[in-house]
Amino acid sequence: MSTEVEQSMAVKYWKVAGINFDHMHMGDLLRMAHEHPLAQIVGICDETPSRMEAAARNFAIPEERRYTDYRQCLEDTRPDICILCPATAQHAMWVERVAPYGVHVLIEKPMAASLAAADRMIRAVEATGKTLIINWPLAWYPPHITTKRLIDENRIGDVIELHYYDGNRGPLRHLADKIEVSAEEAAKQKSESWWYRRENGGGSLLDYLGYGVTLGTWFQGGRRPLEVTTVIDESPGLEVDEHSVTIARYAHGLSKYETRWGTFTDPWTLQPQPKCGFQIVGTKGTISSYDYEETINLQTAAHPAAWDVPVDKVKAPFQNPVQYLIHCLETGEPVTGPLSPSVSRIGQQIVDTAVISAREKRTVLLLN
Repeated sequence: MSTEVEQSMAVKYWKVAGINFDHMHMGDLLRMAHEHPLAQIVGICDETPSRMEAAARNFAIPEERRYTDYRQCLEDTRPDICILCPATAQHAMWVERVAPYGVHVLIEKPMAASLAAADRMIRAVEATGKTLIINWPLAWYPPHITTKRLIDENRIGDVIELHYYDGNRGPLRHLADKIEVSAEEAAKQKSESWWYRRENGGGSLLDYLGYGVTLGTWFQGGRRPLEVTTVIDESPGLEVDEHSVTIARYAHGLSKYETRWGTFTDPWTLQPQPKCGFQIVGTKGTISSYDYEETINLQTAAHPAAWDVPVDKVKAPFQNPVQYLIHCLETGEPVTGPLSPSVSRIGQQIVDTAVISAREKRTVLLLN
C-alpha cells in the first residue's frame, strides 16, 4: 500500500448533522461544514421539510439524508458534531435532546433565553464529556479579532469603558447567505414569525445584546458588571422590542450596549449611522472597531491623533466556528473566548438582568 493511500485512510473526518432550521444561520453554518476539508454533512433535520430545501440543494444532500425526526437522524447518521439553530427559547430543550447521543454541540447565538436554560445546556453536555460551543458571528470579524489582540498587547491599557451598537434592518429582511427579503414580504411574516413572539425568545434585545455583552466580557478580561439598567421601546402591536439600551455599571466604570432592529441599512451592505460595532476606551488609548470594516481606528497616549490600522488577516482555523471547533477537537485545546460556555454564561447573566430591568423599569443587581 502506498504512503499516500495510507495517509488518506488515516484521515479522521468529522460527521456533521444540522438539526432545526428556525434560525436562518443554519445555512451559513452548514456551508462552513461543507467547505471544511475534514467535515462531512451526514444529515439534516427539521419538522418542516420545506425549510431544508435550500440547504439540501446548496450542499447536494440526498433525500435519504433529510429527516423530520431528530432521533432517527441521529440514530441513522451517528454524527460527531450536531449543529443546532432552534428558536432562542428552545435552546436548552434541543441541547438536552441531542446531548445523550454523545455529540459535540455547536449552537447558534444567543446562548439561551435565560440563565437557568444556559445552565441546563452546560450540564447536559458536561454529562457526556463532549464539547459545547456557542457561535457568536461577530467573534469572527477581523476588526474585533484585531481589537482583542491590541487589548492583549496592552496598546490601550486597561479597558474601562465600552460602547456597543449593533443590529440590522430586521431579522426578516434577510435569509441565509444574507439573501435580501423585501420590506413588504418581511412585514407580512411578522405576525407568524418566532422572532416577534415573546414566548419564543424574540426581540432585538435577546437577538443582539448577547453579542455585545459577551464580546464585551471578552474585551474586559472576564470582568462582570455590578448592576444593569435597561430601557426598551414599546411599539404598538408588537409584543417584543425592536430597540434597547443597556447601561452596565462595573467596578471600573460604565459601559453602554444598544441593540436595534430597524437600522437605516444592513451593516454587511452599508454601515448605518450610528455604525455597528464597538468603541472601547482604555486607560492609555481608545479603539473604534466596526463590523465588516477593513481598518480599526486606534488612539494612544503616545499618538493621540487617531489613525487607521489595517485589520489582521485571519487564517484557518480561526475564521469560523466549524473550523475552530474541529481544531479544538483535533488538538485537544479547550474552547476559549466568546464561544466558550464560561464567557457566554457571563453574557447570559447580563442579558437576564437586562430583561428584568426592562420589565420592572428599574436598576437590577447582576443575577447569579
